[in-house]
Amino acid sequence: MTDLHTTYLGLRLASPLIASAGPLTGDLDRIAALEAAGAAAIVLPSLFEEQIEHETTEIDRLFTMHGDSFGEAMSYLPDIGDDYSTSVDVHLELVTAAKARVDIPVIASLNGVNVGGWVKYARLVEDAGADAIELNLYEVAADPHISGATLESEHLTLVGLLAGEVDIPVAVKISPYYSSLPAFVTGLEAAGAAGVVMFNRFYLPDLDLETLDVTPRLSLSTPEELRLPLRWTGILREHVAMSI
Repeated sequence: MTDLHTTYLGLRLASPLIASAGPLTGDLDRIAALEAAGAAAIVLPSLFEEQIEHETTEIDRLFTMHGDSFGEAMSYLPDIGDDYSTSVDVHLELVTAAKARVDIPVIASLNGVNVGGWVKYARLVEDAGADAIELNLYEVAADPHISGATLESEHLTLVGLLAGEVDIPVAVKISPYYSSLPAFVTGLEAAGAAGVVMFNRFYLPDLDLETLDVTPRLSLSTPEELRLPLRWTGILREHVAMSI
């Protein structure tokens, strides 16, 4: 039988088959089934920057609305104590539980582009037992006042901060829309990334012509979409030593 062992992010894998972030990797029973089916590693669903910001904003709103005018009404709000679970708590619990359930590497995923607290969250998933981190740079560059050079510099700074603050390898999942992919990817390696994941698939909304509402449209990938990452894998392979 052919030996399919390989190395990814410095991790020894039984094969190159990795289950990427998605609904299947967010359930412990399905994670175990993926291992049994031959997955050599799993990437957990992403912890999204928007989730954390929304929860923080909502908690702040509850406890600051109208100042002291509703002091008595505030007593009816639930006490947010040790039993309150945030998205961060749930994500960390999944990391720990997955590590206890399977023998294959468990890769945590962080989805964000701002420096903010991402170093903190990277440390937390490392402490929870993650074997590696996949930083998902999911951002639509729609601001005409921010140049490509500025955006890429911010992304490289974020990668450098994360890679320098944790002892586990960091992979970076990117889109294909950088002006010079070879320059950016070699920059990622120089910043400390152990690997690059190509490519992010952006959710593309549609317009309902009857209601004029913007509606989400989720379409599954097709075999033809493999051509783009294959092309760039071939181009980049000779320029970087990190995992692709």
